[in-house]
Formats: sequence, C-alpha cells, structure tokens
Amino acid sequence: MKTELIIRSSSSDIDFALLKDGKLIELNKETNDNKISVGDIFLAKTGKTLTGLNAAFVNVGYQKDGFLHYHDLGAQLLSLSKFIKGVNTGKQKDFTLKNFHLEKDIDKGGKINDVLKTGQNLLVQIVKEPISTKGPRLNSELSIAGRFLVLVPFSNRISVSQKIEDNKEKERLKRLIKSIKPKNFGVIIRTVATGKKVAELDRDLENSLERWVSMCKQIKRSQAPTKVLSELNRAHSILRDVFNDSFTNIMVDDEQLYIEVKDYIAEIAPEKESIVKLHKSSIPIFEKFGVERQIKTSFGKTVSMTKGAYLVIEHTEALHVIDVNSGNRSNKAKSQAETALEVNLIAASETARQLQLRDMGGIIVVDFIDMHKAEDRQKLYEHLRKEMSFDRTKHKILPPSKFGLIQITRQRVRPEMVIKTREPNPNKNGEVEAPIILVDKIEHELDKVVSFKNNEKVVLNVHPFIASYLKQGYPSIQVRWFLKYKKWIKILPRDAYQYLEYRFKKQNGS
Repeated sequence: MKTELIIRSSSSDIDFALLKDGKLIELNKETNDNKISVGDIFLAKTGKTLTGLNAAFVNVGYQKDGFLHYHDLGAQLLSLSKFIKGVNTGKQKDFTLKNFHLEKDIDKGGKINDVLKTGQNLLVQIVKEPISTKGPRLNSELSIAGRFLVLVPFSNRISVSQKIEDNKEKERLKRLIKSIKPKNFGVIIRTVATGKKVAELDRDLENSLERWVSMCKQIKRSQAPTKVLSELNRAHSILRDVFNDSFTNIMVDDEQLYIEVKDYIAEIAPEKESIVKLHKSSIPIFEKFGVERQIKTSFGKTVSMTKGAYLVIEHTEALHVIDVNSGNRSNKAKSQAETALEVNLIAASETARQLQLRDMGGIIVVDFIDMHKAEDRQKLYEHLRKEMSFDRTKHKILPPSKFGLIQITRQRVRPEMVIKTREPNPNKNGEVEAPIILVDKIEHELDKVVSFKNNEKVVLNVHPFIASYLKQGYPSIQVRWFLKYKKWIKILPRDAYQYLEYRFKKQNGS
C-alpha cells in the first residue's frame, strides 16, 4: 500500500489530504483563527457547578464555557490542584515531580461540589472541540502525546495500546518503559511503538517531559483563562499519528511549511526525509494529484461506487443514515444472494472511507441490502470491522440486525467535515450536482455499456454544457475514455436535455 500526504497552504488555511493508493481517505483543515483544538491545555477558572449533572462549567476563554464532568476530573485531581497552587505561589519549583508527594485518589462516586470550588484555577485539556451550540468538552486528567508514548502526569501506571496483540511485545515494551519512566508520571504505549528500541522511546519520552516543564513555567506567569500548551500544529500531529513505512510521498506547496515538515520528518524518521518534496508546478497541488475531483465526488448526498452501486448519505439531528443501493450494476454473479453480498462488501469499504473522510461522529445506521444467509451477514460484519480497523477514532460496530441494518458509534471530537458540492442550476432556479459528479456517474455506467455493446459504436447524448465539459482540454475526458476502452465514444449535445440528463445510444439511435 502506497500512502501520500498532500498539503495545500493558503493565507488563512492549510488543507491536508491523505491518500492511500491514490484514493482520498482523510481530509483535514487547520485555520489560523482556530483558538481551540483537541489536545490543547488551558489554565482555566471553574464556574457554575451543576449538582444534578455532577458537572461544572469551566471558563477557558472561549465564547461558551467548557463542560467538565466529575468522571473526567481524573483520580489525582487533588494532586493536580496542589501542584497548581504550589506553582502559583512559587513553592513548587521542581516541575519534574521527582520529589512531589501524590495525594490520595478522589472518590469514584463522589460529588463535584466536594472537590471543586467556583473561581478555582484548574488545568484542563480539550477532548472535544465546540460543536454547534455546545462549548468544548474538557478533561483534567492531562496527557501529552508523543510519537510512540503518551505521558500522563500524577500517575505511575503503564498501559499498552489494545491494538498491540503480541503478548511478548507487550511485556517487552512494559519492561523498557519501567526502566526509563520518570517518577510520578504514567505512560501509555502507542501502537507505533511496536518493535522500537529503548533509545527511540527514551528520546520521545524526554521530548514530552520537556513540553510539560515548559508548560509549567508558563503557568507561573499566566492569568486564567489562558492556553498554556498547544497541540502540535496539524501537519506535525497528523504525521505523528499516521506516519509509517508505507509513506512514499509528502508534497507541500508552501516553502516555509515544506522546511517545517522536512525538519520534523528528519527528526522522527531520518531515512524518509527525501520523500518530502516542494510542489513547484503552475497547476494547483490538489488538481495535480486528483484531490479536488475526489472531494467533489465524495462529499455529495449520493456517492458512486464501482460496478454501478452507490450510497445515499442523509444527516439528521440525532444520527447519520447511509442507504446502500445496487444501482444498475453489471450482474455477473450467479444468484441474487451473491449479488447482495458483493454489493454490500463494496459498500462496507466505501462506508469506512466516508466515515473517516467526513469525520462523521455519533450514531451511524447503515442499511445494507438484505441477506438471508447468516454466513453472508457474518462475512459483511467481519469485512466492515477490518476496513474500519485503520480508523484512529474510537468506534464500535454492532452485528447486522435481521433487517440488514448495522449500527456504528464513532467518537465525535471535532465538527464534521462538510463540503458543498452542488452548484447553481443553469436551466432554472435551484441547484444541481457539479458536472464532475455527473461525469463520475457516467463513467461508472460506461464500464457496463462498453462491455455490453461489444464492437458496436457508442453514442453519448448529454446537455450542451456537459458535452463541452467532456471535450475541453487535452487530454479531454473523451480522449481519456478512448485510451482506456480503445473505443471512441461519440458525444452529441442535446438542447432538449435537462442538465443532469444523459443517454447511451447505438449508432442507429436506439
């Protein structure tokens, strides 16, 4: 598998497109005005407590107060409060916690009024960005993520990612971390730490410890509410979380950003530094790598798949609904059951991609085509789990119901990625899908038509605007079809056609 990261920079935003074998699987955006990101740590001030919810509102300097539940305070809240007070008064000068005495854990079933007071200074971390009318979701059990390890202050626990299944490797990593772990700091071992040597792990741990000490120095001279530690910029955090040996290309169109990314790769994987390249072409970087086209064809209400099948994605206030349709696909399967299974497996792969691409969270219900065999439903369930195993976001998948529905819950930590793909209708008022989306649908049908017509000539009748779009440039879409199918597809404009209307015909017009 070949993985590429394409980074597009503008005056206010930076867009990150992650491609696997040329297919867009993740799209991220970093804006200069984004004051709150997941992972940021704030010196905040507690506000009103809600005894009924056992939670408190906390002022982090955002227009809406953050929400902090009792269960998100962390067992060592008393140690954290004592540390902050010591730093503010100047009594706590050693930020490495070597000689710090940990307080007892707070009661798991306690009340928020017993441990927090209104107006109290508290360190909190963003675990969910503001979404819609809600403020950020907060946590005071702090963690600082490195490439291989996550550092957890006021703890002595060592835990290993559940995705590391080899027990021998788990024990090896635990043993190594125990020998290098600083006192009064817990460590979570990430999946990418598999097979790493102690020197690499120690360097990563030292980097995180330096960030913690630097943050503590800032607390002393800060007034709440204020941000005291920023999550790495989006380029670094994406590379930290997803970079592996499968990366073959990192392309950047901004020289300053190119230098930053190159330096970061040189630090975490020196042998891969050469894959970072500066895009100098006059063609925009997203156009050059086919990202723009994939964005337009992937974010609409209807998403085309191979062999004529397609998904319809609907959003409601409570959940997301995805409907699987077989369309007018070429049916080479022997039976209806085989057709349903084949379409469902294709749809499962595309569903996993769509959830990651759009960063859809909450409850997702997928209505697959009905399958009567229990073994087919099990195959679908296992295939969907496998496809979603690459998704870094926490999720849970339930087995198919009797009606063919699969329910998925996926953690929502950022607002969903929504991109408008419709354009003004040139025929009348309202909007229609962009031409490139219509072309995508035509191409899926063309696979079937060309094989079905054999040696007969194929004529495509379309609206004049679409005909011009298919013929423009070199190589035009029409020329690319000729190179692919070794057959010339004649395109005839039809003034009477609606914008989205098209017909495949034989040469005699039938």
